[in-house]
Amino acid sequence: DGRKPANPAFWWVNEEGEEVKWSFEELGFLSRKAANVLSEACGLQRGDRVIAVLPRVPEWWLLNAACMRTGVVLVPGTSQLTAKDILYRLQASKAKCIITSDTLAPAVESVVPDSQFLKSKLTVGKGSRDGWLNLRELI
Repeated sequence: DGRKPANPAFWWVNEEGEEVKWSFEELGFLSRKAANVLSEACGLQRGDRVIAVLPRVPEWWLLNAACMRTGVVLVPGTSQLTAKDILYRLQASKAKCIITSDTLAPAVESVVPDSQFLKSKLTVGKGSRDGWLNLRELI
């Protein structure tokens, strides 16, 4: 029909050459699903804080868009944070939710007893952990 394909809205490539490409329509759909996870599964409301301690995986960008959609405040953290750093951020921000990778989940679990505001924990990964919701499965 003479039309050229649309440019992707999102194009991610990791060190192994694995690619994720989303059209604007797909990005909108997935960010709405992620927003539903934050508001329904995690019970977050406008103004609540969520800490994301993730490497720059595709879900990082979905969560940014989902937080904008829901009015939830995203507190970003580098994946180099220690358990002590994570605890400080949880306490200072009064975050109700934390989102991290399978690799960093043990550091979070070690400080959960001292995090009185934390209500839900999301992991971004292929496996499941006791007491954690899996973002990929929920989306």
